[in-house]
Amino acid sequence: MSTEAKIFEAGDVVLQSGLTLRGARIVYTTYGTLAPDKSNVIVYPTSYSAQHTDIEWLIAPGRILDPSKYFVVIPNMFGNGLSTSPSNIGPPYDRGRYPGVTTYDNVMVQRRMMREVFGVERVKMVYGWSMGGQQAYHWGALFPESVERICALCTSARTSEHNKVFLEGVRAALTADEAFQGGWFHRQPLRGLRAMGRVYAGWAISQSWYRERLYLKVGAASLEDFLISGWEGNYLKKDADNLLAQLWTWQQSDISANERYKGDLDAALNGIICPALIMPGDHDLYFQLEDNAREVARMPNARLLPIRSIWGHRAGNPWQNPEDERFVANAVHEFLNG
Repeated sequence: MSTEAKIFEAGDVVLQSGLTLRGARIVYTTYGTLAPDKSNVIVYPTSYSAQHTDIEWLIAPGRILDPSKYFVVIPNMFGNGLSTSPSNIGPPYDRGRYPGVTTYDNVMVQRRMMREVFGVERVKMVYGWSMGGQQAYHWGALFPESVERICALCTSARTSEHNKVFLEGVRAALTADEAFQGGWFHRQPLRGLRAMGRVYAGWAISQSWYRERLYLKVGAASLEDFLISGWEGNYLKKDADNLLAQLWTWQQSDISANERYKGDLDAALNGIICPALIMPGDHDLYFQLEDNAREVARMPNARLLPIRSIWGHRAGNPWQNPEDERFVANAVHEFLNG
C-alpha cells in the first residue's frame, strides 16, 4: 500500500544547533479519512534510514493501525532522503555541511505541520518504533496538552551510553571507506556500506534468533546469503551522508535536552502525563528493557509491556513475524480503546 506523498514547506527553520535549515521540507503521507471533529489522528514518524514506504505495511484493516478507523499521518524524518537531507538540500549545507538536526527539531516542525496542514491541535496517539519511538516520547513530553496517548516500541527517552557506542561502531565501519574524505563521501562507499550492514546485522537481531537459524525462514539459503541480501543489500540502496546525518540525530536524542526541561530527564519523563504504552523487546540488544523500566517508573501514567521475542530489536517492527505482529496489534487496539 502506498499513498501519494505530499510536501509541507516549513520555510527556514532555526535549529537547536543555532544553524538554519533553509527551505525545510517534510514529505508526508496520509492513510484513512480525517474525522469531522479531527479526533482520530495518529502520527506515525519514521525510524532510522526508513522512508514511509518501509513502515506503512502495518497500516491496514486488521493490522496494527487501522485506516478505516483512524487518520494516520507519516512524517518522514529529516535526513531520510525524502524530507530535507544531505542528499537534497543543496549547497552550502549539503553533504558534510548538513546542520545537525535533533529529534526535538523534527517534532517541532511536525507539530507545525499538523496545525498548518490539517488544523489539528490534538492527536489521538503518536506511535513509533526505534527512532520513531524517540519521536513519540518527545511528542508526549513537549506537547502534553496536545497528545492523548503515546505508544513507543523498542526505543528510549534518551539514547543510552551503550547505544551510542553501538552507533559509533556503525559510524566507524561506514567512514573507514576511502571514499570518506573531509567529512563527507566523495562517491558511493560500497565497502563502507557493506561493512555497515554486517555490523548492524549482529545488533538488530538476537543471538537466540541466529542460534535457531531463523534466517532460513525469511528467504535466505544460508547465513552468508542472509548477510549479503538482507543487510549489505539494504544499505547499498542508501545515501551514506544521509545515514551519517541520522546517526547523529539518534545519538543526540534526549527528551530533556531543550529549554522546557533544561536537561532534567526525570522532569521530562514526569511531564509525559498522557497514557503511555512502552513496549521494549526483551531480546533487544541496544534499547534495553531495563532502561525502559526505569523510564516508566518516572512517568505518571505509563505501562511497561515487553515483547517476549527472540527477534530482538525487530520485534517492534514485526513485518516478517506474524506472532509478534499479533501481540503488538492486540496491545495497541486495547490501548486505543481503553
